[in-house]
Amino acid sequence: MVRKERAQERHEVQGGVGDVMCYHVIEKEEFAGHGRLYSRFVLPPGTSIGWHVHEGETEPYYILAGEGTFTDSDGSVHLVHRGDCCIIEEGHGHSIANNGSEDLEFMALIYNV
Repeated sequence: MVRKERAQERHEVQGGVGDVMCYHVIEKEEFAGHGRLYSRFVLPPGTSIGWHVHEGETEPYYILAGEGTFTDSDGSVHLVHRGDCCIIEEGHGHSIANNGSEDLEFMALIYNV
């Protein structure tokens, strides 16, 4: 089967700043109870996904383009670029912001642990 991603504009995701685009690749129903999100996110300059915690699940971010700041569960802030993978473990929190001048684009996968 081949299909197109489903675009969804999202506002202030997890209490973040501004409007971001979410391009769903796999829908929640297709995870058969093993996860809930596999999507490409595009954050324009000045936008963010706010701090949130994952209970019973984990979420890696794989950076495709641009640069941003990733805040890890321990509060440390990391500059991220294309090719970086941010690993969010079960029970940990995180946020990500685009402080650059170009779109920040990444893949996100939320699956159960």
